[in-house]
Amino acid sequence: MSDVTSSRIEGFHKMDPAARLQAVARQAGLDNEAVAGLADAASGQIDLADRLVENAITSMAIPVGIATNMTVDGRDVLVPMATEESSVIAAVCNSAKRCRATGGFKTSTSGPVMAAQIQLLDASDPENVRLKVLERYDEIKAICDETDPLLLKFGGGFRELDIRVIDSAEGPMTIVHIVVDTRDAMGANAVNSMAEALAPKLEEWTGARSLLRILTNLADRRVARVRAVWPVEEIGGEQVRDDMLSAYYFADSDPYRAATHNKGIMNGISAVVLATGNDTRAIEAGAHAFAAKDGWYRSMSRWEKDADGNLVGILEMPMAVGLIGGATKIHPTAQANLKILGVKTADELARIIVSVGLAQNFGAMRALATTGIQKGHMALHAQNVALMVGATGDEIDKVAAELKALGKVRQDIAEEILARLRSGA
Repeated sequence: MSDVTSSRIEGFHKMDPAARLQAVARQAGLDNEAVAGLADAASGQIDLADRLVENAITSMAIPVGIATNMTVDGRDVLVPMATEESSVIAAVCNSAKRCRATGGFKTSTSGPVMAAQIQLLDASDPENVRLKVLERYDEIKAICDETDPLLLKFGGGFRELDIRVIDSAEGPMTIVHIVVDTRDAMGANAVNSMAEALAPKLEEWTGARSLLRILTNLADRRVARVRAVWPVEEIGGEQVRDDMLSAYYFADSDPYRAATHNKGIMNGISAVVLATGNDTRAIEAGAHAFAAKDGWYRSMSRWEKDADGNLVGILEMPMAVGLIGGATKIHPTAQANLKILGVKTADELARIIVSVGLAQNFGAMRALATTGIQKGHMALHAQNVALMVGATGDEIDKVAAELKALGKVRQDIAEEILARLRSGA
């Protein structure tokens, strides 16, 4: 348990970040070293942090590395990835290199379309309500487009009306989906505003009561797709290929395995999403929901053997990312990372992100089917363990090297190695 004396700090939200940090330090009993560490971590960006989140006291840096060797739709790209997990970026680099001879990653998308839901309740005739709403299509389109004229100016706006009657524990309810082209925005604010503007009119037209009015993160109309071919000789032979297929069949049949298999895919996906200032939680929620669209939770990816015996990987998933709005537009690191990527549209970004996810999946499955995941992962993790036990400077590499040589990347062993190094024994 912490030593916090009280979680109540009067006027906390009105303080500037430095004053907040001092208030937290007093309440939590932080020493000067901890306070200095938190203050230094902001790295000159505390004012930005204070605008991005409530009650900011510091920032927490996530390492950003570059995935090399990526060819997406015939264009070579350097891909910034923000992650704290060892081996993620290395796996993408290695996997992308192994499919360059076959052209790398080929992609397609369904377009930048998002949907918001409006929940209609307290109607004894929910099917009748559904038809009443459908009859108002033109008026609904006008209301939505008037809510965001700037979106309309750039070629976006209302596209479709979809209405479902669903059963629930409290009886049937009518759910109105407004489908909107959000162009280069992720689109949450746009579709939420449209849903809020439309809800009172739906009540007026139907006599039902509107309750929730918000986007769905199951963006199944905004899907990005990627495929790639790995020559069998780049994989390590037919046995490795077949073992990788067996690993895929396992993940596609068992939710316990699928959860870890898909987590590996999201290691790559979320790292690029975060590096570009997009919403990792929205992407993750949509991806996992999409993986369960057939009624059970299964592999996000698909794997096959082609007529020449090569391994073919396919990944299709919702990808609601944007280039404008939120941290993507105002965070300097996100803006620099987008420049590295060289993307001009949200569609291009989505294509690269799913390509990284497929590369990550290939790397994890190949490791599992050959040496096991720990060999490569723990070799990279050795430096982290060295840092954990207090190694500095040259000590870090020396401790890590001994851990790898022993094949045991453990904290207790690292402590022994460091003590020996420092004693000169």
